[in-house]
Amino acid sequence: MKKLLASSIFFFAYLAMSVSSSAYAQLNIVITEGVDNATPIAVVPFGWEGEGMLPGAISDVINHDLRRSGRFNPMTMSKMPQFPRDISAVNYQQWVDKGINTIVVGKVKDLGNDRYQIDFQLIDTLAGSQLADAPQVLQNGQLVAGQSQLIAGRTLTVTGQDFRQFAHRISDIVYEKLTGQKGAFLTRIAYVVVRDTKTVARPYQLVIADYDGENELALLSSKEPLMSPSWSPDGNKLAYVSFESGKPQIFIQDIYTMSRIKLTDFPGINGAPNFSPDGKQIAMVLSKDGNPDIYIMEIATRKLTRITRHRAIDTEPSWAPNGKELIFSSERGGKPQIYRVNLSNKRIKRLTFEGDMNLGGTITPDGSELVIVNRTNGNYHIARQNLADGAMQVLTTTFLDESPSIAPNGSMIIYSTLHEGTQVLSLVSLDGRFKARLPGVAGQIKAPSWSPFLR
Repeated sequence: MKKLLASSIFFFAYLAMSVSSSAYAQLNIVITEGVDNATPIAVVPFGWEGEGMLPGAISDVINHDLRRSGRFNPMTMSKMPQFPRDISAVNYQQWVDKGINTIVVGKVKDLGNDRYQIDFQLIDTLAGSQLADAPQVLQNGQLVAGQSQLIAGRTLTVTGQDFRQFAHRISDIVYEKLTGQKGAFLTRIAYVVVRDTKTVARPYQLVIADYDGENELALLSSKEPLMSPSWSPDGNKLAYVSFESGKPQIFIQDIYTMSRIKLTDFPGINGAPNFSPDGKQIAMVLSKDGNPDIYIMEIATRKLTRITRHRAIDTEPSWAPNGKELIFSSERGGKPQIYRVNLSNKRIKRLTFEGDMNLGGTITPDGSELVIVNRTNGNYHIARQNLADGAMQVLTTTFLDESPSIAPNGSMIIYSTLHEGTQVLSLVSLDGRFKARLPGVAGQIKAPSWSPFLR
């Protein structure tokens, strides 16, 4: 029995330590399914008012963001009927005839000294095509045509290094205006990369990157395993498990100053750290008092509160969005299943029943769905379960999926899976329709964690 319990809690830990790859490169998102059913849109190449070349492919970034969201299918440039730079040059009917009811147009002006003015407009071409029949409105004492076709627009001055960031910001605005849901393109992901242990002195790396794999930065390299990165709610810190000392310890590291503190060094297991929604506490797994149980630590005072007390293994805690409950995995029912504990009265309720076992539960930001790893017929898939009626939907078709992490707007899930014998990251939309893969040739990539919204 003990052997079975140990194999369950460390199933994914063993995966995190089995590696073989030596090439180095950043992630590259490859869409594998779902774009054909997405909403058509056009991102017209931004105009350039300056000498030389445009310092950043801003329209390309927006194009890729919208396509990767799974909600939009941007038109290829070769099919565009025209290339307007602003709303005054748009031939609405031409776009409507192409089946495009929404376009993004813009221009970049060189102001000198590495400063650029970026203008963009999100335009409803269908509304624009009906302008001739639209009533006039009173503006500054005069009757003028309405601008119901203008959905959004911004003007901002940025430096050259801010091009990608502002492009992601435009994508967020477009996404929110057209879906009613906040965009998550200005976010980051953290993950663990394991290089070739035979040729690399410090093969284990804790890495952060933009959500699309750009601007990759290794925060820490180690000879020993690194596991379980978890973002603070302000997006400034990561908690993680390190075996640098030869045993598991929990650290918190500032991603900007690189300074870090050792949070735990108890005997036995110190694992699975997870920040509370207010950032003041961390849930974790400790075995210092016997079997692995769930604990909560006040970060400022290091005060420790034991949440579960059971002869079975309790692990993988995550916070409910309200901060009043924890979700965790436990074998107290025989095989691993997901349970919820009320932090005020310690009452525990089992949430999952379908399949052989369920692990790694996280609640979506709106509190309505539970995202889990479901094992059925020996295969591990990412699944979601409606918390109101218990209905479960399996989202992936690969056979060894783990470590799901949800985008802060609840639209996408990033997870680790095997692809052609290599552990890579993949994306799946919450409805299961859109799928993408982030193959990296830098080693085995695992334990992804999606950041909160960034300021």
